[in-house]
Amino acid sequence: MKNFEPIIEVVDDGLIIPEVGSWSEIKLKLFGYYCDIFTTSMRNNWDYLIYIDLFSGTGYCKIRGSNKIIMGSPLIALAIPIKFDKYIFCEKESKNFDSLSKRLKSNYHDNNYEIINGHCNSKINDIFSLIPKPSKTSTVLTFCFADPFSLNLHFKTIRKLSEKYVDFLIHISDMDAKLNRHNYLKDKSKKIELFLEQQSWRDSYKNNENFLLFLYEEYTKNMKALNYHEPPNMPQIRSDQKNLGLYHLAFYSRSERGIELWKKIQKYSISQQSLGF
Repeated sequence: MKNFEPIIEVVDDGLIIPEVGSWSEIKLKLFGYYCDIFTTSMRNNWDYLIYIDLFSGTGYCKIRGSNKIIMGSPLIALAIPIKFDKYIFCEKESKNFDSLSKRLKSNYHDNNYEIINGHCNSKINDIFSLIPKPSKTSTVLTFCFADPFSLNLHFKTIRKLSEKYVDFLIHISDMDAKLNRHNYLKDKSKKIELFLEQQSWRDSYKNNENFLLFLYEEYTKNMKALNYHEPPNMPQIRSDQKNLGLYHLAFYSRSERGIELWKKIQKYSISQQSLGF
């Protein structure tokens, strides 16, 4: 695993390159190390290994305040030494979709990939249909990365994918929860109802409770109901300025082996590991 370094610098190719904070490198290290150890460890145990990226972006990103351009999650997943057998990318924004499509076509045309234009919540049936069907003679294991910028990933999307054998790494936005709690508590807001797939979540939440901790606990209850283990640790990614908690990365697996691998890779990729609620 140490031989693969997920932070891969690239040159400007003239296509769209969104800016991100330098803290994104911590997330991408965690993500890249897990992709690498996932395929390395599981290659001889499963016939097909599938990668799903629900919020793919353009494939490139630029570190804000610098000239450093690095690969985003889709291309990191394609760069690991032992490849996934199939890649499924989903991107809502048409301009981002076009840039990712061109990068994939130019540099990764030999890989088996599908790319969907649309929001993963509305395209979940299309995404699900692209996962190979297992059989008595063919086993399929999937790793799904969900990296939204807010709490806009519907739990029904995760529930649908969980009908297959899928490990999840999910970005849960601290900032969205903290900044918009007062809006989400209003009856007209459906944001948390869709995020948790719970119409009556307000009945369970008490206004004096830590909102982010409440969301994490309810989300994990949902995942445990789908037979997933509780995350052993949720690293919190913080900003460089003011050390603000931005988001947590929640890893969910039904396999003890998956949990072990997630624990193993963290020591190589992140120094600040805190629940931070």
